[in-house]
Amino acid sequence: MNERHDNDTKAIFARSHSRLLARLGEFADEQGIALYVVGGYVRDFLLGRTAKNEMDFAVLGDAVEFAKRLSEHLRARQPVIFARFGTAMIPYRGRRLDFVSARAESYRSDSRKPKVIPAGLEADLTRRDFTVNAMAVALNRERFGQIVDLFDGRRDLAAKILRTPLDPERTFSEDPLRILRAIRFAAQLEFGIELETRHALERMVERLSIISQERITEELLKLLSARQPSIGLRLMYLTGVMDVVLPEISRLAGVDQVGPHHHKDVFEHTLLVVDQIARLTDDPVLRLAALLHDVAKPRTKRFAQDTGWTFHGHEDLGARMTKSIGKRMRLPEEATAKLGKMVALHMRPINLTREEVTDSGVRRLIVDAGDDLTDLLTLCRADITSAKPNKVKRYLAQFDALRARLDEVIAKDNLRAFQSPVRGEEIMAECNIPPGPTVGKIKKALEEAILDGRVPNEHDAVFELLQQIKLQFIEPETSHEISTADRGAAAGGQRTG
Repeated sequence: MNERHDNDTKAIFARSHSRLLARLGEFADEQGIALYVVGGYVRDFLLGRTAKNEMDFAVLGDAVEFAKRLSEHLRARQPVIFARFGTAMIPYRGRRLDFVSARAESYRSDSRKPKVIPAGLEADLTRRDFTVNAMAVALNRERFGQIVDLFDGRRDLAAKILRTPLDPERTFSEDPLRILRAIRFAAQLEFGIELETRHALERMVERLSIISQERITEELLKLLSARQPSIGLRLMYLTGVMDVVLPEISRLAGVDQVGPHHHKDVFEHTLLVVDQIARLTDDPVLRLAALLHDVAKPRTKRFAQDTGWTFHGHEDLGARMTKSIGKRMRLPEEATAKLGKMVALHMRPINLTREEVTDSGVRRLIVDAGDDLTDLLTLCRADITSAKPNKVKRYLAQFDALRARLDEVIAKDNLRAFQSPVRGEEIMAECNIPPGPTVGKIKKALEEAILDGRVPNEHDAVFELLQQIKLQFIEPETSHEISTADRGAAAGGQRTG
């Protein structure tokens, strides 16, 4: 970059920087410390993107001591310190300020945890993952706003490519998490990966085995947060990363054909569903549910001569697979349970649009989905895909009609958080039975009657039904109990006689 461009960029930064950066630079001057803001903040500034609340700083000196003194100056909380790496984090007014001593790193082949040694700014920028993240801006007054760009990061920003500052194979071998970061940044920034860098990434895929599952999951969820996640997901598949991270998704790819019958590529359909749900919600669990909703189709795929390809039961098997995947990914139990529920139910709304919708079917969907009904409908709407626009338009109209019907039934039948208005204690009192399976059977029968529309969801009507049906459940047991008692009395009479 020429000097005039540098000066223009410096002037723009000086006009648009936050007051916080100037204040940090002034404090660094007071402490006799050279301070730079580095990495993603600089990249996003140059791209004109909204700055995030996380800011990284390189300190030419002791970052931990600098952060301690700075937190007192800012009247902020004491910093969180990682002494081994010479880093400290200050939470400040909704921001996360990370300070690191400028350093060089070396790695063992079996670990991504580096050995750290103090170094200058050039060495610190050299160790960073990609050229677009290896730029720094000076914050000290004398050089405020001056950009340090040793590896033509601005050129790569303009070209929209990701490239490593050093030999890419070495970069990915030393820290294999950068493999996932490359693909995640490609998705988030909508950049390509420079050819040599991509080839090295592909050669180093097996090195992902030394990365903890928690870090892999974190990167995958960040990728799914992109505006168009399919960019990263397709890259994961093409580079072989998906085979390591989520092999179940790799198996979705491909189309089988028997005679004139073929089915659409489930992998491509899945990418479309994920992109569509990304336009509807930022919820990471829902985006992950979109990725996994058809995960069992390869295992349930069958060809029937009269109907062609079928995937019967893929939602039930998919729910079980999804729960296993959630555990493997170290997701919270609540998120794993919701994923399984979304996959298990994802065909229900669609099926209700393909047949005459009965109140009974609508009630059962409302009750089974519970508090997740809105999220389920979001997933199902995203699942409506076709290469034929008129077909999509028809399906969406049917889906919207179903949503209206759901709202009507919810308002009419009071089915949110549904359970029988006649509870277990009342059933036991009316039937004169102790706690046990029979109570559950009776309660289930009452709930089924409500869902079928045979009685309204009102206490008195349901209690009247209880009085009508109770003998169906307790008479056999009562007869058995009397018979047993009579036999016992008779046996006692024989013993005493």
